[in-house]
Amino acid sequence: MSRPRAGRTAPTDGTPRVTEHSNSHGRHPLPLPGQGHREPGDAAAADRRREAVAAPAARHADGEAHASADTGTEGSRDGHHEPERRARASAEAHASAEHPDAAGPASHEDRTGRPGGVPSPAGPPDGGGTGPADAARTPAGGPGGGERLRFVGAATRRIARGIDLDEIVLGLCRATVPTFADAILVYLRDPLPVGDERPVGPVVLRLRRTDRLPEYVREDREDTDAPPERLPDPGPELAEAAAERCEVRIGGPLAEVLRGVRPVFGDSSAARAALPELLGEGRHVPLCQRTILAPLRGRRRVIGAAVFIRRMDRPAFEGDDLLVAAQLATHTALGVDKAVLYGREVYIADELQRTMLPDSLPQPTGVRLASRYLPAAETARVGGDWYDAIPLPGNRVALVVGDVMGHSMTSAAIMGQLRTTAQTLAGLDLPPQEVLHHLDEQAQRLGSDRMATCLYAVYDPVAHRIVIANAGHPPPVLLHRGGRAEVLRVPPGAPIGVGGVDFEAVELDAPAGATLLLYTDGLVESRIRDVWTGIEQLRERLIDTARLTGPNPPPLEPLCDEVLGMLGPGDRDDDIALLAARFEGIAPSDVAYWFLDPRPQTARQARRLARRALTRWGLEDLSDSVELLVSEVITNAVRYAERPITLRLLRTDVLRCEVGDDVPQLPRLRQARPSDEGGRGLYLVNKLARRWGATRLSTGKVVWFELPLPSQGR
Repeated sequence: MSRPRAGRTAPTDGTPRVTEHSNSHGRHPLPLPGQGHREPGDAAAADRRREAVAAPAARHADGEAHASADTGTEGSRDGHHEPERRARASAEAHASAEHPDAAGPASHEDRTGRPGGVPSPAGPPDGGGTGPADAARTPAGGPGGGERLRFVGAATRRIARGIDLDEIVLGLCRATVPTFADAILVYLRDPLPVGDERPVGPVVLRLRRTDRLPEYVREDREDTDAPPERLPDPGPELAEAAAERCEVRIGGPLAEVLRGVRPVFGDSSAARAALPELLGEGRHVPLCQRTILAPLRGRRRVIGAAVFIRRMDRPAFEGDDLLVAAQLATHTALGVDKAVLYGREVYIADELQRTMLPDSLPQPTGVRLASRYLPAAETARVGGDWYDAIPLPGNRVALVVGDVMGHSMTSAAIMGQLRTTAQTLAGLDLPPQEVLHHLDEQAQRLGSDRMATCLYAVYDPVAHRIVIANAGHPPPVLLHRGGRAEVLRVPPGAPIGVGGVDFEAVELDAPAGATLLLYTDGLVESRIRDVWTGIEQLRERLIDTARLTGPNPPPLEPLCDEVLGMLGPGDRDDDIALLAARFEGIAPSDVAYWFLDPRPQTARQARRLARRALTRWGLEDLSDSVELLVSEVITNAVRYAERPITLRLLRTDVLRCEVGDDVPQLPRLRQARPSDEGGRGLYLVNKLARRWGATRLSTGKVVWFELPLPSQGR
């Protein structure tokens, strides 16, 4: 849905119009209020209010005295009114003297408020403030400094509530309009520097957000030669074309204002030159005390500027309002600093976690895999959820999902260590319960409070079986081909890291066409439902999805999306990891398996059996290569084995040959010398096979190699 342009249409409910600006170049359609006539008032009352508002700023300036000494900032000696001197002292406490990044002494011409006509806030910025008509009717001797202080307190609280950059800037806009000003423009540096990094290149300010009163009606300028305070509201050219991007010229008027840090009125000599540079050359700017230009300075440097503007039918700003603008600018700048640092930390933590998760899943023969990972929605905090799929010898695959307790960088780092440990243990081809036992020991070594839940399963596509062990994790759900979904009964076990507990594994059928879902508790548990209610909802969701595609199982990727679709707006309290495995299996007709005694005649017997299997599969073209490689590997196994040797051939998208024995030592590839009588077996395997390897098992080892099928080429 397109957004109406500001200045052309206006809401009828009296709410301020907020316009958010992205980093795209363009023009800014913002109606700005004009200039008006000041009315005299009670100077003594104004002085009392100025003193009341100035006290907190003076205390802030006293606390920053050392910073002024370090940066060479001078105090006020020019005889201005006390409120502005204190605003300047508070702002310059952070200053240095070389660039818009650094504040320092500046020779700006400043305007304090004239006696009378005190335009004070009419209510809190959280929605209870008065509108422009009420502000215009405020008497000359309106509310005093106490109400101004309450406004500043409420405004700073609203700004401080923001977490990200947009919330901080929006808080400033909503707190300011219409209580303090009728329009505001907020410019921020692009890009915003983070921490101690020093930006390279010119300082660029980009319009981040604007806010204005919806009742504003454009007026044609006629009396352009009138004195500044008698001009009507600014003309269409500024309303339609305020610059969205401004490159700050070093040594220019805008740079001088940013160096000075303190807010200035629009009719000061500095602002007269700085505002056209900021808003765009040739724009008609209200250069009077209806405009305040306030630099936004963070902890280390200037990060932007804010322009506060009042309409002609409302009393102009006065000297005390410079203090208010300084407070708003300071809290906004500190909030922006906080938001930028927070955003960077969240980004780094999220990238850390994502780099510890697999970029892509393997696709071993006999099983199809799909996965999803979603961070927590509300907090964007990094968690410790992970998933993995690890190919094992014999076309088996290990399926792992786990959840480290807590949400922090530490949780993500521990998750990475546990995932690496699980991969290493899987490479040893240990039973699932032993893998969890070693993970438990590793978690205890990391610390007594480093606990996690984990579910580890090994699927064998040849046997159509799966072995599962659980360590305090939610149970998996199996969706059968016919559409029936069941929660697998797996002993829950204790979380890893508890120590002193045994883990139990169960072996279950894994029929072809069935789908196994492993997930973390973020999918099924939230503030509005418990774990078992969520698991039942997941089971019902799977049944409904399977009903739509029956009798065929639902496609795996859309199935994952449907599962995540069960999450409601309040169901993203935790991050979510989801791993789905579709069992396809390997047909018995594509497998040949033999037990061979370790005798000298075994190599010849193995060649004959392999040739017979290849003939049955129509792969006679591979006979010579397979017989040669089988003979070399079997000969090496016969030399050292004491128990029967296993020989297995599998026909999938490649031809895989596996030779197993009871010797745990893995063979090593070496370059045989011309005088050596042996040592050439693995050399031939390395030259003729597409891939080969050796895997240590709990009962010995398996040496395997793969050859491409004749139609594939090598």
